[in-house]
Amino acid sequence: MSATIAPSTFEFIKKLTKNNNREWFNENKTLYTEAQQNTIAFLEDLITEMSKFDEELGKIDAKKSLFRIYRDTRFSKDKIPYKTNFGASLGMGKGSQKGGYYLHIEPGKSFLAGGIYMPEPAVLKELRKEISLYGNDFIKIIEQKDFKKHFPELDQADKLKKIPQGFEKEDPMGEYLKLKNFIVVYNVKDDGVLDKNAVKNFSKIFQLMKPLNDFLNAPFL
Repeated sequence: MSATIAPSTFEFIKKLTKNNNREWFNENKTLYTEAQQNTIAFLEDLITEMSKFDEELGKIDAKKSLFRIYRDTRFSKDKIPYKTNFGASLGMGKGSQKGGYYLHIEPGKSFLAGGIYMPEPAVLKELRKEISLYGNDFIKIIEQKDFKKHFPELDQADKLKKIPQGFEKEDPMGEYLKLKNFIVVYNVKDDGVLDKNAVKNFSKIFQLMKPLNDFLNAPFL
């Protein structure tokens, strides 16, 4: 039987959201530790299941894949000290410069994501070249029936208004060349996160993202 996200993990996040200060956190450190350990156990089983279709994931340490809950507030106007979610990067590589997977657990805002998020300029340029050169292959992936059903479109955040320099204005892949991120997102309801079959259910959704990751990683192999 696979590990599950416990209702108490959601309860911890809800309480932290209402009491986001160091005093409360320190007084309730055991609640955090329990929620953290629960999430790590879930990730261990999820990684094992996902490695059946992407063997590279088998090398991932579940504990290291989980982002720290402590926010870096040094350069932020928002001085709230803690994140109100558990997030894990699965195979995205340092600085999200590699196509991979992301799990976000937060009451009412949980989601699964895949692809490359906010790539560095040099990486972004190579990705755009690949999409321009192999547009038919790219379209075939994102228009595949099950893919399209779960991920109607790629993330449009910060999309350019004009086709970037170095590419023809009439490039048939122009709309995709304007993108700054190449990610897809699948939102998950709370009962889907707490479901006893969540490991298998999430793994199936992540597997749909693999062809996109394979395409995005091809220029860097």
